[in-house]
Amino acid sequence: MGALLAELPSAPQLNSEVLDQIRPYSWSPVEPLLAGKAIDRRDFDIDRHDGTSLPISVLSPTGPHRPHPAPCVYWMHGGGMVMGDRFSQIDIPLEWLDLFNATVVSVEYRLAPEFTGTDPVHDCYRGLLWVAEHATELGIDPNRIIIAGISAGGGLTAGVAQMARDLGGPSLAAQVLVCPMLDHRNDSTSSLQYAGGPGTWTREQNEFGWQSLLGGLEDDAVPGYVSPALAADLSGLPPTYVDAGTAEVFRDEAVAYATRIWAAGGDAELHLWAGGFHGFDALYPKARLSAQARLTRTEWLSRVLAEQQAAR
Repeated sequence: MGALLAELPSAPQLNSEVLDQIRPYSWSPVEPLLAGKAIDRRDFDIDRHDGTSLPISVLSPTGPHRPHPAPCVYWMHGGGMVMGDRFSQIDIPLEWLDLFNATVVSVEYRLAPEFTGTDPVHDCYRGLLWVAEHATELGIDPNRIIIAGISAGGGLTAGVAQMARDLGGPSLAAQVLVCPMLDHRNDSTSSLQYAGGPGTWTREQNEFGWQSLLGGLEDDAVPGYVSPALAADLSGLPPTYVDAGTAEVFRDEAVAYATRIWAAGGDAELHLWAGGFHGFDALYPKARLSAQARLTRTEWLSRVLAEQQAAR
């Protein structure tokens, strides 16, 4: 992993001017990933509560063996809360589309600093409600909705799971947090360890992402839905998978979050990948460590789905 990290260009010091320059390059064309595959793509603009539109893409397998209704993976992309689009890192859930004949739904949540506070997590929760409400027409099993996300999307996944628990649903089969961005305080040992120097996401970049999202909110005013590590209660969450690399900013907050789920009597599986830097399996999916991380994540999800199917 160290050799692969050395091949990457130095991460830019993020500020508003740099963000404007690099944002266009963080958008991900999905067409090459879908080319030649039996996948139906449908795009929707659903209404937010303020009357604006929230784009959502629904990707469904079209092969003859597709289950009906199908499991659903509801995906939240990464990008430090300030970059990316709904097709960023979507190759990860597309593996589950192939393996489980699952429908993948991805949401275009609004980005900071233009939108702050609870705007992104509310967007994600609004999209999840829409999926549950339209499960029949989408061919989705409402009892097998999995929410998943990477990095910033992992943090949003955790926030959405808490909202679904607190606000009356929908029921979730599982949540998958891939190297999640969970704690705005940015003061863990691993955060301090990976300040400055080379890295795909440093403590300084993380600080910029959080400051952009919080928009001046003081610590005591930050909701747990926005910074999930602040949640007072982590009981009642769906089965949870958390992973991270050992050589990244988010290592310790991932460990702390899983530990608190266990302490609350919940079901969580935690994996730390030795030498893995932030987003290693998204950037280098064919590397041996990346392949193992993806396989382990997929095997866990397969087991959870099988257990839930057997219990019905």
